[in-house]
Amino acid sequence: MSGMLARRAQSMAAIVCGAVSALATVPDAWAQGRGNPPAPGAGRGATTSEVRVLQVRPNVHMLSGAGGNITVLTFNEGVLLVDTGTAQMAPAVLDAVKRLSDKPIVHIINTSATSDHVGGNETLASSGKRIPMEVVAGEGPMIVAHENVMTRMSAPTGKQAAAPERAWPNETYHLDMMKLSTRFHGGEAIELLHAPSAHSDGDTLVWFRKSDVIATGDIFMTTSYPIVEVASGGTIDGVIDGLNRVLEIAFPDNRSEGGTMIIPGHGRLCDMADVGYYRDMVTIIRARVQDLIKKGQTLEQVKAARPTRDYDGRFGATTGPWTTDMFVEAVYRTLTPARK
Repeated sequence: MSGMLARRAQSMAAIVCGAVSALATVPDAWAQGRGNPPAPGAGRGATTSEVRVLQVRPNVHMLSGAGGNITVLTFNEGVLLVDTGTAQMAPAVLDAVKRLSDKPIVHIINTSATSDHVGGNETLASSGKRIPMEVVAGEGPMIVAHENVMTRMSAPTGKQAAAPERAWPNETYHLDMMKLSTRFHGGEAIELLHAPSAHSDGDTLVWFRKSDVIATGDIFMTTSYPIVEVASGGTIDGVIDGLNRVLEIAFPDNRSEGGTMIIPGHGRLCDMADVGYYRDMVTIIRARVQDLIKKGQTLEQVKAARPTRDYDGRFGATTGPWTTDMFVEAVYRTLTPARK
């Protein structure tokens, strides 16, 4: 019996030594570049030579790594893009699109005027064509956005515009929604839904009704708290209204999971449940800030109270282009317009 126990002890010792040895090799694996983690700060608008492609539906793909996420719809006559990433990444985006289809880019939809969503407009539009090509030969693709996007990208005569003219939308809408015909989009019913005063004053949700995919732009993301551009008309109430709109038109497979695929402005592919959790988080933080405002607290006191504390581990940031303090300040200022 004692011999059996001794053999078991030797066996356990060998297993432990093997495990320690395996752990000891992990730093070497990182050093050799196998599975390296993302570089610090490689978040919103990060510059990288890699554009990642994910198939969402048979003819719908999500491109990430070019700034904001890009949605690609391919069909017989051409390619439609929702957003175009940053200007620096436009050549890499074009290469990725060419791998998905040998057809030209014929339509671009912009979800806002933010540079990491419209920066590639000029380069990608210059490479494309308009359909029907036999009628409008020589014309570039249609660039569609809410009219407030056009206002922010252009400028009055004699003033410096925020973007080159070739990058501007050449078709805008000003109502609550706009429908694109199925004739020149591969039979896909595409609905543009204006989300007023959300991330900005020109946000558009893009709903591919046949494919059951929604591109949200910066109203929804998985990498940070909502980016509320107060100077561009954004408000926390508008963000929550926009998230609720997504939940209204999305359908689940089961228990809020699966079903409608949702492409956020930044981050991973999502479904209805992800949007629901995010909406609840933002609503809770808004209620906390509202309560502190009712108690007469200043902005600095509200920040010190840390109304986001439960969620900072998942969405918070102390450095970079959008910090937790910036988010709290945006919430505070849009809930107290008199104090801006």
